[in-house]
Amino acid sequence: MSTFNTISRRIVQIALASSLTACAGSLGFSGDSWKEEVLLHDGSKIIVKRSQSYGGLHELGQPSPIKEHTLSFSIPGSNKTITWTSEYGEDLGRTNFNVLALHILNGTPYLVVEPNLCLSYNKWGRPNPPYVVFKYDGKEWQRIPLTDLPSEFKTVNLDFRMTWNIRDRDVVFDKGGMLSAETIKRHNEETRQPEYRTILREPRAKERINEMCEERVLYKGYWILPNDQVARKIIDQRNK
Repeated sequence: MSTFNTISRRIVQIALASSLTACAGSLGFSGDSWKEEVLLHDGSKIIVKRSQSYGGLHELGQPSPIKEHTLSFSIPGSNKTITWTSEYGEDLGRTNFNVLALHILNGTPYLVVEPNLCLSYNKWGRPNPPYVVFKYDGKEWQRIPLTDLPSEFKTVNLDFRMTWNIRDRDVVFDKGGMLSAETIKRHNEETRQPEYRTILREPRAKERINEMCEERVLYKGYWILPNDQVARKIIDQRNK
């Protein structure tokens, strides 16, 4: 979650927000795809197919961010393929989420994701712990509170760094052209950030949350500080 602070510091002024809009990158069709072996809480494994495309708002000289991210899988004992997509956010200039964990209980899939950088964190209600949780109800994905996530689910079992590493071509796949569950576990355990090693259930200190991601609100297309009346007046004048 420390990466939330990066974009927060880049987009801290109204003028910068407008310049970013002017520097919008082309929404290209290039992308990447790969497979991961996911270890479930009961010891079984499934193969998850992941893919992502690139495009959206970015600074001059910087690569395009991830525009959309999709994963698909089949529930054990079923031939039905289930898909989840983190779609492009017009208000963010990039995709909404990064995926962390996929778990299944009694045939019902649950997905644990994190907001993609600080603006998305503000958009999705500044959750603490920093997760957004989805449950598949048989027809579509529904957001649920973290308290409704079964207690059996404890591990981050998707490689949270792959979205950046594969774009940078910094990936060594295991035999069969995919990441094994053992490799994913090793990669995730290397991080110092506890929310990427296990699924946290206790809130972090509010001071730490604010330090990692400054609170912002969306006002007429601009992300500004809450109760920033000066910024609101400037935006109102521009919109006349």
